[in-house]
Amino acid sequence: MLSLASVGLKPAQDKQVELDTKKKILGAVMDISSIEEPNELLALYDKKVKSLVVDYNGEVVTTDAKGNTIVAEKVNIQKNYRFAPEDRLYPVFKFMNEKDSSKVEAYVFPMFGSGLWDWISGYLAVGNDLNTILGVAFDHKQETPGLGARITSDVVQKRFEGKEIYNEKNELVSVKMVKGEGNANLTSHEVDGMSGATLTGKGVNEMMVNYLTCYQGYIKKVKASGSSVAVN
Repeated sequence: MLSLASVGLKPAQDKQVELDTKKKILGAVMDISSIEEPNELLALYDKKVKSLVVDYNGEVVTTDAKGNTIVAEKVNIQKNYRFAPEDRLYPVFKFMNEKDSSKVEAYVFPMFGSGLWDWISGYLAVGNDLNTILGVAFDHKQETPGLGARITSDVVQKRFEGKEIYNEKNELVSVKMVKGEGNANLTSHEVDGMSGATLTGKGVNEMMVNYLTCYQGYIKKVKASGSSVAVN
């Protein structure tokens, strides 16, 4: 009976996972708080987002070893995290210009890591310069309420907007959440931390630099093409 119930619920569960995934991807780039109808959100996603999957070297991957088509939205980042970085699949979500669908406004990179108690994850959106952060959407399984769990709050996530992942020498430095809050003279590669949640902040820092390093192959290929706004 339990197995039959599980099978019966699976389509609804899969639909909810799809909705949650697409909501986070869009949420990293734009304000979707006013969209309450699921079908409206899914339609917006289909209109604005193009996706692909790349490997560690930045090469596009379309099929698996069995010849099955790989769909970016269905790549399980948590399961992939178990593999060595060189063996993972890396989804890329491109947020397209509404007036010119051949131009990319933002690139969204999913990532995964470890917080204080359990996993943390995120979607990081950078502009078509592949450097300036437009937004982030963090999630967690079990961080301390009111402390580490604040990584999901708008207040904390907005701190990343406008920061840069490359320095003036074009070296990947990512963005670091520093210790404590109310820090002065933060650089373009630093954001305020969360008081009482240093270890969660450290987990976010490690997750970001680890995954951005893994996406560097793709980033470099796009930049080398001479136009980061073209469809790739």
